[in-house]
Amino acid sequence: MKLQTLLIHLPFAKQVNCEDNPEIKAIEQDTRKVKEGTLFICIEGAQFDGHKFAKEAESKGAVAILSNREVDVNIPNIIVPDTHRAMAIVADAFYRQPTHNLFLVGVTGTNGKTSVTHMVDHIFRSTNKKTGLIGTLYTKIGEKIFETKNTTPDSLTLQKTFREMSDEHVEVVSMEVSSHALAQGRVWGSDFDVAVFTNLTQDHLDYHKTMEEYKKAKGLLFSQLGNTYRSDRPKFAVLNVDDAATEEYKRVTSAHIITYGINGECDVRAKNLKFTSTGTSFQLETPVGNKQMSIRLVGTFNVYNVLAAISVGIVADISLDQIIDSLSSFQGVPGRFELVSVGQQFPVIVDYAHTPDSLENVLKTVRSLSPKRIFVVVGCGGDRDHGKRPLMAQIACKYATNPIFTSDNPRSEDPLAILKDMEAGVQGQTYQVIPDRRQAIHTAIHAANNGDVVLIAGKGHETYQIVGDKILDFDDRLVAKDALNDKQMTVKKMQKELD
Repeated sequence: MKLQTLLIHLPFAKQVNCEDNPEIKAIEQDTRKVKEGTLFICIEGAQFDGHKFAKEAESKGAVAILSNREVDVNIPNIIVPDTHRAMAIVADAFYRQPTHNLFLVGVTGTNGKTSVTHMVDHIFRSTNKKTGLIGTLYTKIGEKIFETKNTTPDSLTLQKTFREMSDEHVEVVSMEVSSHALAQGRVWGSDFDVAVFTNLTQDHLDYHKTMEEYKKAKGLLFSQLGNTYRSDRPKFAVLNVDDAATEEYKRVTSAHIITYGINGECDVRAKNLKFTSTGTSFQLETPVGNKQMSIRLVGTFNVYNVLAAISVGIVADISLDQIIDSLSSFQGVPGRFELVSVGQQFPVIVDYAHTPDSLENVLKTVRSLSPKRIFVVVGCGGDRDHGKRPLMAQIACKYATNPIFTSDNPRSEDPLAILKDMEAGVQGQTYQVIPDRRQAIHTAIHAANNGDVVLIAGKGHETYQIVGDKILDFDDRLVAKDALNDKQMTVKKMQKELD
């Protein structure tokens, strides 16, 4: 694409050294990726200012620079007030508006995003649609899986990914949309067909500062959903009626609304919930029929996730029987209430629960199994919301018989300081503090017996632990298996000695 063709999409941009009209073969914001024919975008971030690397980009083959201010280069320099906004615009244009050809489902909320996107993906795959998925665990294009750095990528990476999906004949994309991404405009240019709200509870206040600002950030997904009523491509907001934030999101969206829930009056509702250790059944009521439904997932929070996914299937005009058949076979998501077993006589569960609400939901589900004792291994991340630390500790002590506080991803903070913040919320209560996460997991598993449950919370699917500036190999599931095997060997040794 020629530079001037691209610049049609940036009216009133100032042009310097633009006598030439070079061919733009790529767009980058990282000089390490610059090659011949690149338009380099100078982004000012928290750690780096791309304007300082404009000359380097030119030396590597960049043929134009997009910046907030004039830079010292001998190639065309396009100057705009905000390169973040301009990047979203030129990315959408350069990659030829890829979301116009995709059925795009965005899911936002504090908890449940990963589970809902995977459920939605599972439903559409059951209808023989080729699907894509973008989120915390990975990016998936058809059957190909790629690593992701952020829950929601920046606008340039996102539009490039959408183009790759479109070129691979993907029809439906389910993606997690974080509050950070919405506040930073990463999804500008993404033409969502369905926007889903799961729930709103305390998290990320290190970034948003207040719950009101956090709520507003989530609401951007619904306010930006479109302002027309095209019969050939209607827009839908899928909202959790049992969460108070839904009333705000109803007001800010012009899209068609479908609500789901358990307690309040809504379009898609679950009634008469019955739980076992292996699944959940309930009566499903929808605008297109009522059915009895069983799923292989445990807990009320999973019922909410299922209802959200069912709502997406309904607005996509998939038959209710097809939706139910699909979700009845859904096995779950890695690191979300994932059972770890080597044949032991008590459940060991690994879950991503890293917010007060998600930890409470998971512990309530564990308690519903009527265990003798509940061991919970839990910590809080460093360089993140300090306010939720005492809350996490309070919930652990309220619902577990044997809470163990440990390190999560301490990052640049002192792990002991994080633990002190947690302890401040539970003075006078009974708990253990074991800073070393591996030791904490081993302690819980070695202490547990038949009839008990061990919950390892906070990291879920993660295969690393961030300590200082180091990223260490650490997978709760593998550590738990090591502990279980070690326990079994210890028991066998003791039995042999007794014999």
